Amino acid sequence: MIYLDNAATTLKKPDSVKEAVIRAMDTFGNASRGAHAPALNALRVLMEARIALASLFGVNDPMRIVFTPNATVALNMAISGVRGHIVMTSAEHNSVLRPVYRRGNYTVVPCDALGRVQVEEISSAIREDTGAVVLSHASNVTGNVFDIESAGELCAGRGVHLIVDASQSAGLLPVKMKNISALCFTGHKSLYGPQGTGGLCLGEGFMPEPLVVGGSGHHSFDSDHPRELPDALEAGTQNAHGIAGLLAGVQYIQSTGIEEIHKKADGLARFFVESLADIPGITLYGDVHAPLRVPVVSLNLEGYDPAQAAGLLFEKYGIAVRAGAHCAPLMHDTLNICGSVRFSFSHFNTQEETELAVEAVRALMYK
Repeated sequence: MIYLDNAATTLKKPDSVKEAVIRAMDTFGNASRGAHAPALNALRVLMEARIALASLFGVNDPMRIVFTPNATVALNMAISGVRGHIVMTSAEHNSVLRPVYRRGNYTVVPCDALGRVQVEEISSAIREDTGAVVLSHASNVTGNVFDIESAGELCAGRGVHLIVDASQSAGLLPVKMKNISALCFTGHKSLYGPQGTGGLCLGEGFMPEPLVVGGSGHHSFDSDHPRELPDALEAGTQNAHGIAGLLAGVQYIQSTGIEEIHKKADGLARFFVESLADIPGITLYGDVHAPLRVPVVSLNLEGYDPAQAAGLLFEKYGIAVRAGAHCAPLMHDTLNICGSVRFSFSHFNTQEETELAVEAVRALMYK
């Protein structure tokens, strides 16, 4: 099998990630629920993971790294902390759209025909009552990268929070917390952690209310949940086994180099795009020749429904890709399509696999 669905989750993980999870299952008690060695083992790894993530994302205080089960929970948590109007773009995932729809009072800034949006358009949508801009760092449909640095400067100048969805960029592109109030990430994609891991990095001056309250392991006689971070937003037992794997994934990125990881995957994606140029009937979406992208390529094949094409790619050629709207309906509206076939590449994919994927697409079009 050739796995090219890394934007959904990375299948191939560093061996150290698996080893860390197994070791944690053998040695971890419940963090902050005891002074014995197993409980302290878990607590120590949680802290090491916060420190590693703080270094990766440029967070000054590791205690402002809050663990969540995924980016969806992190985004819900961050959005719940916004007062007033919200600005978002048509590139956003349903993990942003649905929480914003539920609370109301928002403006959607449309992307252009290539799925791009300019910071000036976001600026024009900010009102006196705007509390936050929510922006993806990279699109899970087009692979386009959005200018969060300029957006951060804009928001800081206008006194507005910036919430960044880094689900598709964390582990692939440098992401720093400057001028960002909340950075939401998932662990199971390009951070190479297990599924069920993610988190929220909080900037100074932004503190959402907890979505869940309950056990904290301390102050048990207080009727109120603790207010200090990270406990304020981490009620209950944490996924320490998963976080141990996430720590190993981050350490792999730090030792390999994030630039090297992106260079490899980006090179494969660009080779794939270039190799499709001579195949008639292929429609590519997004700014596929932009100088900075994440390794995501969405396309359609003339004469095939996306689900049909994806099914044939797997059944006949063993190539695993994603078909559908990718939980990004407004982006598909922008592109004037109902779905697409998404190929997404990882640092662990190979040139040979990419060439075979090209030949499989070619075979479908020349059947």
